[in-house]
Amino acid sequence: MGLSFILISSGPNLANFINYIRYLQIIMSNKKPSIPKGTRDFTPIVMCRRNYILETVKNAFERYSYVPIETPAMENTSTLTGKYGDEGDKLIFRIINSGDFLAKTQIDDTTDSKTILKDISDKALRYDLTVPFARFVVQNRNEITFPFKRYQMQNVWRADKPQKGRYREFFQCDADFIGTDSLLCEVELIQLYDDVFTNLNIPNVEIAINNRKILSGMVELMGASDIFENIVIILDKISLIGLERVKEEMLKEGLDANSISILESFLSVKIISDLSPLLEGSEVGKEGLKELQFIVDTVTDLGLQSANLIFDITLARGIDYYTGSILEVKNTDIEIGSIGGGGRYDSLTANFGIDGLSGVGISFGIDRIYLVMNELALFPNDVNLNTKVLFMNFGEKESKYCLPLLKELRLNGISSELYPTSVKLKKQMNYANNKGVQYVILVGENEINTGLLSVKNMATGEQQDLTIDQLISEINLNA
Repeated sequence: MGLSFILISSGPNLANFINYIRYLQIIMSNKKPSIPKGTRDFTPIVMCRRNYILETVKNAFERYSYVPIETPAMENTSTLTGKYGDEGDKLIFRIINSGDFLAKTQIDDTTDSKTILKDISDKALRYDLTVPFARFVVQNRNEITFPFKRYQMQNVWRADKPQKGRYREFFQCDADFIGTDSLLCEVELIQLYDDVFTNLNIPNVEIAINNRKILSGMVELMGASDIFENIVIILDKISLIGLERVKEEMLKEGLDANSISILESFLSVKIISDLSPLLEGSEVGKEGLKELQFIVDTVTDLGLQSANLIFDITLARGIDYYTGSILEVKNTDIEIGSIGGGGRYDSLTANFGIDGLSGVGISFGIDRIYLVMNELALFPNDVNLNTKVLFMNFGEKESKYCLPLLKELRLNGISSELYPTSVKLKKQMNYANNKGVQYVILVGENEINTGLLSVKNMATGEQQDLTIDQLISEINLNA
């Protein structure tokens, strides 16, 4: 009504409105490009550092005999929903059906966002890599050999609130071992974590371990098995909200003082063996304790290179599909949350038609690992280097002379390039400095006649005359 009045009015009101519309058009035409919140562009230096992490993780996966797979970025909604709990389902990015997606939708006074969603969206972006992996195993069970060890390195998406270390699009690197319930798998995955973080030179890494069966036993003794998931979700927040708030939320769930007292007894345990008397009345709890003790004892006997394995009774990780061991990795130097996590799942493939396939897996949070390494200045200096050798361009004759030399360097695995135009030397040298080039090669008339290259080490400023073979030896020697 107000807008109609303004449009049909005359005088200053109409003029003001027209001027406002023109102003908006100018603003919109000058609007800077942007990306959705929770997503990022990666500059070359960031990509070089991320690739350093990814190569380290990938090399470890392959040393431990995991094989690579990939799954689609989007899955059927039915594949993803119901696997992460109610809170997780809310964070799934759904994809609107293509075409006229409202054509077959019945809309009336009772229609709301939940009811219409089923009609207009049957696909979603993957929330993690584990559930798509379970679907993959079921669909490809005749082509794979069990036990099956796979690794997967791909993006995932969550409609989460963006903050430091938490994004809506991020990268996960998973390793899973499916088709066996052997606890040696957990031992291996803990070693794999230790291997990667040792090779990345990340100090003060803690691998926390617990068992979902121990939590089940605790909740059973508290008399709250019917609300197990609620208890786990609350307990998982203890590091954020503190014990008193946890107790308050437990009371709101209907627990009495005796149940809270039992909870406090468990939370006071620091040594695994002290759980034994507390779990005496729970068979499932005793089973979880036995599993936990085996893993910890075996890892302790083998020893870890740099990481510390700790028991944490508060570790719950509220993902619905975990049934046994649960793991979480943190760096104690940087407050950023977990940089890895995982656990055992006994019935995930049952959702897709195969019972009895137990699996266990871990995930590396690449984005948070990057932040830790960046804040602690752990990236090697040469990670940022792409071009090792740059030939200056002094003209057509000189550049043609350099091309076979450039080819020879590349055949020897040395990243190298020729500046594309014969602009002023100062501009070419600035280019070399900005890119962090290690060696600059100057080839003029004298170099062409003698067959020697004038080589400048950009780090030391030293300049020497070398043959192409001597240059290759020099670079390989200093690699």
